[in-house]
Amino acid sequence: MLIRHATIKDIDIITELESKCFPVTEAASRADFEKRLTYYPDHFYLMFDEDKLIAFVDGFVTDIKDLNDDMYENAAMHNEQGKWQMIFGVNTLEAYRHKGYASTLIKEMIRDAKKQNRSGVVLTCKKELISFYESLGFKNEGISVSTHGDVIWYQ
Repeated sequence: MLIRHATIKDIDIITELESKCFPVTEAASRADFEKRLTYYPDHFYLMFDEDKLIAFVDGFVTDIKDLNDDMYENAAMHNEQGKWQMIFGVNTLEAYRHKGYASTLIKEMIRDAKKQNRSGVVLTCKKELISFYESLGFKNEGISVSTHGDVIWYQ
């Protein structure tokens, strides 16, 4: 498996994978990814099985500790000097799930955040995924301020 950061050339395969992993109301659009890849390509972690994108994790850096809905829409909020690494999406093709690939990418992002002296890594998830993220060291801080896609998220 190859892990690398994204470039704008990856926009189509990233958008396609996102559409397979999230419902339309929650999925980022191609336009969203274009903005994200312009502002923070080095905070996209892509995993390939040969030449096939099988998983990715992305999110920007900010001084704001709590993930909010504006962050999904406004890539310009990225602050490379920020204290907090956000995770906006954890995407894995269905055939590759439950094999540790997402965990590997998240751990890579956490390692980089530590090297970059961030205060921590923040994400939101649905209730049924809390134990998965806790197994990676995340602490459940309760219901998030985010209501992205009209869903209850936990930070």
